[in-house]
Amino acid sequence: MATPSLRERRRAAATREILDAAELHIAEHGPAALSLRAIARSLQMTVQALYHYFPSRDALVTALVTKAYDDLADAVQAAVDSAEDGSDLPRLVVAAEGYRRWAIARPEHFQLLYGTPLRDYAAPAEGTTTQATRRMSAIFERELFAGYSAEQLAAAEAPALSPALREHLEQLPHFGGGRLPPAATALFLSAWGHLHGLVVLEVFGHTSFLGEHQAEIFRVAMRNLLEDIRRRIPGDRT
Repeated sequence: MATPSLRERRRAAATREILDAAELHIAEHGPAALSLRAIARSLQMTVQALYHYFPSRDALVTALVTKAYDDLADAVQAAVDSAEDGSDLPRLVVAAEGYRRWAIARPEHFQLLYGTPLRDYAAPAEGTTTQATRRMSAIFERELFAGYSAEQLAAAEAPALSPALREHLEQLPHFGGGRLPPAATALFLSAWGHLHGLVVLEVFGHTSFLGEHQAEIFRVAMRNLLEDIRRRIPGDRT
């Protein structure tokens, strides 16, 4: 691979500086207040100069969303990688807790990903934001179904699916090591909704009445979720 030229290195450094400034702006003012003019002003540069790196607000938002998803996926993967061998804490629970910790530590960036959609912004179809979300999804899929065969997953106990929904699930792109059968996909989406919903409630202050016990409640919920799904899949894991 060719060494980047001086011009390319300078552009990469300037791009990182703009993204850092935009992330700081989001942390201080929230995603809705993001504007190219504000970012340019914080860097003492003109908006016209900033356009050389991000030609529109949407381009900057897409870069920020992609980076936030990648940072979140890195945090989840780091949590899984640090899991102790022989621990009684399942790796899926470890991954979920890594997700929760990142969201609590960076609520404004979590809001950028999962809060009220930014006005007039739509992520590009099959763009970098989609790739980043699939990366994180693959981590959770792997940890949720590790050790089960395709035949076991296909025989998983799940609520009866309508023919139209089953056909739709069969056509969804796969993110992990192989395509999930419809029953397993339905279980995965249900588990994801439960996990993510609890984090959303906490990040936006709806479970503050639990005080310092929020982490314990979350762990208990994730253990119960995993045990319920494992009961629905026939046979033992390899």
